[in-house]
Amino acid sequence: MQTNNKMAVAPVGKLIWQMSIPPLISMFLQYSYNLIDSAFVARLSENALIAVSLAFPITTLMNAASIWIGVGVNVLIAGYLGQKKQDDANTTVTHGLLLAFGIGALLNLLALLIMKPYFRAFTNNEEIYQLSIAYMSVCSFMQIPNMVHIAIQKMIQATGNMVAPMCFQIAGVIVNFVFDPILIFGIGVFPDMGIRGAAVATVAGYSLSMILAFALLLGKKQKVQVKIKGFHLQKQMIRRIFAFGLPSFIMNALSSFMVTFVNLFLVAYSDTAIAFFGAYFKVQQLIVMTVNGLIQGCLPVMRFNYGAGNSERLHSAFRYGTALVTGMMILGTLAVILFPAQILGLFTASETMRSFGISAMRIMAASYLFCGLSTMISTYFQATEKVGSSMAIQLCRQMLFLAPALWCLDRLFHLNGIWLAFPVAETATLLVALVMMARHRHKNIS
Repeated sequence: MQTNNKMAVAPVGKLIWQMSIPPLISMFLQYSYNLIDSAFVARLSENALIAVSLAFPITTLMNAASIWIGVGVNVLIAGYLGQKKQDDANTTVTHGLLLAFGIGALLNLLALLIMKPYFRAFTNNEEIYQLSIAYMSVCSFMQIPNMVHIAIQKMIQATGNMVAPMCFQIAGVIVNFVFDPILIFGIGVFPDMGIRGAAVATVAGYSLSMILAFALLLGKKQKVQVKIKGFHLQKQMIRRIFAFGLPSFIMNALSSFMVTFVNLFLVAYSDTAIAFFGAYFKVQQLIVMTVNGLIQGCLPVMRFNYGAGNSERLHSAFRYGTALVTGMMILGTLAVILFPAQILGLFTASETMRSFGISAMRIMAASYLFCGLSTMISTYFQATEKVGSSMAIQLCRQMLFLAPALWCLDRLFHLNGIWLAFPVAETATLLVALVMMARHRHKNIS
């Protein structure tokens, strides 16, 4: 019986804290992979940092696909548990695993096929090109373990267990952090693998997380289980997994396309500008996606109570989550504005990079709060099955407003215009999101 499920009866404020802190930490750890790689690789050379920066859109797109399936499964399972449909929740688990393995293998192959023409489009420097290929030819194999462990993480989170998924996430990051310098620089008995060592450490970290995640899922104490007996593929369930996870995919995938698009502008200035943006964006992603982990902790609470028909708890969760997001984004903004030189120091920034990078970071950090609030509204629409509205907000954030802002401001203010485009686009997106929320509330009242 689930009449005493904490999602339905626990105080909303306490529940949000319990549900949000573990995924917040998990997202922090998830996005620390690329930052750690970049920080160690930058000690090899600026060209090595450029190579990892050029690979970042591909790895981000792969990670976005993992989150797509994971969040879709999470929303569907939380809804079924709210409706007390245990068998449907277990069936969703099996569908999620099959999708994670199948799509993971497909994306692994796709990354290997596209990397050569992709990197050629961004650099004529043979050293940068060869370093990019060396890194991505290994890093592409992260996709299956990444996709599977994120899917399992979201399955377990949907049951209200937010701590256990954090543990196998921590284990993977520790492996990556320990083996990055060992394999890059060749410490002890390990060979000097250079940039390829960073990729090997990343794949090893994700693989360990996947193994531990499977061990956890197969335990008898889990509230959802893998359904094998009587299982058959359900096209409708697959469609719903894709549909519910699509807004999260768009948010993350657009980051990949956005970085690629920005790099097209930065190519006209210098390779150092590309290296800076790649390094900075990993810091931004660490902040923004950590806060998004908090938001994703609110998602199953809102989704459960929407499925249970408890609108009061649904809106209470939204308000409390919004307050937390506001506070965290303010802290993130202050960190970047106050310590840009120290942050760039993590990437062994040259004087040339520092000359424009410090002011650029302060300009772009002004967009964080607007980004957090619009994402929270998007997640509310996602939880209440307004998928179209949720996707529209994400499209505005990283495409519909950002692309024209980049084009116009680059012409007006040159390199500084590229940095200014980010707060301009985020401000416009928040205004659109607030209008959409106001119309939604007005429609429900009337």
